[in-house]
Formats: sequence, C-alpha cells, structure tokens
Amino acid sequence: METEIKNIINDTDLKHIAIIMDGNRRWAKERNLPSALGHKKGVEALKTTLRACNDFGVKYLTVYAFSTENWNRKKEEVDFLMNLVAVTLTNELEEMHKENVQIHFIGDLTKLSDSLQKILVNAVETTKNNTGVVLQIALNYGSRDEIVNAVKKIVSSGINADDISEKIISDNLYTSNVPDPDILVRTGGEQRISNYLLWQIAYSEIIIRNEFWPEFDKNLLAECIKEFGKRQRRYGK
Repeated sequence: METEIKNIINDTDLKHIAIIMDGNRRWAKERNLPSALGHKKGVEALKTTLRACNDFGVKYLTVYAFSTENWNRKKEEVDFLMNLVAVTLTNELEEMHKENVQIHFIGDLTKLSDSLQKILVNAVETTKNNTGVVLQIALNYGSRDEIVNAVKKIVSSGINADDISEKIISDNLYTSNVPDPDILVRTGGEQRISNYLLWQIAYSEIIIRNEFWPEFDKNLLAECIKEFGKRQRRYGK
C-alpha cells in the first residue's frame, strides 16, 4: 500500500492535508461512553494519522483541535479539552521530537491560560529544527478571526490600499510559512467548513468521510489520498 500511496503523492505533488477532526462526542455517545473518552480516542487517532503521514511522505498536516466557537461548550468540557491538550503535549513531546515532527500552532493563543501557552512555546521551540512532518495544530482558531487579524496587521503596517494583493494577505495569515492544503478531509459525515482555513482552501479538494474521527487510521488516510489522485484540479481553468 505504501508504495502506491507514495506514487500518488509524487505524481500529484501532494504536500499538505488539512483535517476537521469531527465526531469524538458522537463516537462516544453511540457506545454509551463519556465524551471525555471520545476525545482521548481522538488523540490516539491523531497520533496514528501523524505517523501515517510520515510513512507516506506527506509534509504538512493541519488539524482543527479547538475553534473560537468551542468556548460556547459546557465549561467542564472546555476545561477537559484544554487539559487534554496540555497533558498530550507534555507526555508526547519527547516521542514526537524523536520522530522528527515539527510542531506549529495557529490561532489566537493569547486567550489560552499562561500555563498552556508555556507548554505550546516549549513544543514549538523543542521541535523547530526538525525536518519531518510539520504538524500544524489549530487552537482557539477561527478563519474569519484570522482574516480580520491579517487585515489589521496590513493596515497597521501602512500598506497602501492599492498595493494590497492576495500574496500580502496570505503573508499575514497564521499559515504564512505553509503551502495551502491540497486536501481538506472532514470526518463524521457533516458537509460544512466550520470556519476553517477559509482563505487557504480556495482550491483544496474536499473529502467527506462518514467515519467518526476516533475511527480514522492509516487505511482511511490512504483512501483519502487515493480519492485525491482521481480528482482533476483545474484551478478555474
């Protein structure tokens, strides 16, 4: 399987996969389990997917971990998710570092607790020189918020309105150092973008999977890449 997938990646120049990791709570509900267990299983699915990207040769993986809208969930769940991020990064950082993963975060991180911000900074600093898969985690992220912040940065820099280009806007987004996604995968069957990478996915191929995120694995990632290999990307031509 790996040789086939690697050939597709090389032939299509696939570099970047973005994922909306949806369905943790529904996965747990179907099994009469607490939501917390669904989120923990979601972490395992992310680890599996990250290793699969490394095996296949996918350079960039961006995942939607916590949106600006997720603050509207029950406080107990929000607190659990924030603690899960902190614990996971603390416990898994050494292993990810050994596996040559480079970690980035996108979103308004200033809204997070000081202790969590320190953990994020440490993860970025520890892995900054790694040359393997770039894992970009969207945390307190909303695409509209990102675009508003980019506009504010451009205005404050004094750039003339007539000089503003697509490149200037792209250069002021959180993702400025990463190519736009080739594929956007959403698990859980929902068919919406949910305020995720709105600018960056203008020409991404969108693949909806009915499986919940805790069920996602190397084989399902391979199926997504095979589907991508069948698509014709015309870019409006």
